[in-house]
Amino acid sequence: MALLRPKEIREMDAEARKAKLKELRSELMHERGVAAMGGAPPSPGKIRALRKSINRLMTIMKEEERRTRGDKKVRTEATK
Repeated sequence: MALLRPKEIREMDAEARKAKLKELRSELMHERGVAAMGGAPPSPGKIRALRKSINRLMTIMKEEERRTRGDKKVRTEATK
């Protein structure tokens, strides 16, 4: 499982993003289930990589939503 890059996510359309989010979430649930049952995951960093990809995907989806709404509330470096 390679991390999704922001450029790759931005090139997807809205439906592809939703489908990818659903796929990543189900994969994360599977990996957490394996870990909870005491099994060793095939790749120890996979859960972390999945979480990061999900968070990147959701962040970009939220940015697109704000952009389409014309939301003025945009976080800048000065407000951090």
